[in-house]
Amino acid sequence: MKNTKYLPIISAIIYSTIFGFSFMFSKIGLEVMTPIELIAFRFLLAALTMTALKVFKIIKVDLRGKNIKMVLLTSFCEPVLYFFFESMGISMTSSSEAGLMISLIPVFVAIFSMIFLHEKLNLYQLGFIALSVGGVVFINIMKDSLSLSGNFLGIIFLFLAIIASSFYNIGSKKSSMNFTPIEITYVMMWIGAISFNIILTITNLTKGTMKNYFTPLGDSQALIPLLYLGILSSIVAFFMVNYTISKIPVSQSAVFANLCTIVSILAGVLILKEEFFWYDFIGAIMILMGVWETVYFGDKDNEEVLTQGELLEE
Repeated sequence: MKNTKYLPIISAIIYSTIFGFSFMFSKIGLEVMTPIELIAFRFLLAALTMTALKVFKIIKVDLRGKNIKMVLLTSFCEPVLYFFFESMGISMTSSSEAGLMISLIPVFVAIFSMIFLHEKLNLYQLGFIALSVGGVVFINIMKDSLSLSGNFLGIIFLFLAIIASSFYNIGSKKSSMNFTPIEITYVMMWIGAISFNIILTITNLTKGTMKNYFTPLGDSQALIPLLYLGILSSIVAFFMVNYTISKIPVSQSAVFANLCTIVSILAGVLILKEEFFWYDFIGAIMILMGVWETVYFGDKDNEEVLTQGELLEE
């Protein structure tokens, strides 16, 4: 792919891989922690780690004199609203319903990018975004035979998660005009840490279990999942998401999220010794083709624009 911006694409592949493995580590962590404990401690570790890196001048974060409203709004959309709505939706619906709904995020991001960012998508790109989403849908339908919970409220929560994630993508793109990916990630981690630990505090106060707030951290089984989710899946992955969004159209960057499905399947097969089915293979091919061609035709459009610009200059 001529003139492709390789670094953002490599970044997108890396964060998709990290997110793909996060499902496995979340399962391990949830054996000794509640969902809200896992999320709260994950982002607290991420925020404290980034603060330490800032103090020792390993990373540069300078928010002084900048209008931080857009970054705060972006951070509130994800991780706060997205994680809340997703967890509520998943708890009320079947895994196939949740998988089908969440796979629609690239579609909504593409629509929102055209509305709010005035990004142009050709028919080829729209078709291959649909192919990638179709691969995720196909795997989920075949895996669970599309078991329907009939829980309308759960579907609403999942739809709200889609909207929150879509607005995060738009907000991150807009924020990248004034903030570095590191700065955006730094604010995201602290907003997540503060928000989810407030929820955890209220939960413990309601149950009268405040003295047990940090008890789950004493279990050795919690260490590895928290390190993975807090350092890799939060700091590293979200930094790479914000970096990728800042460099290429969000309609292209969002479609890489569907690679997480392939990685989670491979993690299950190679590490958890789960079975690999024929529909996993077909779905994976659909996803890979969709992602590759979406980026390819986006780059092709950019090449044509550059060529036309050069001809006009001549």
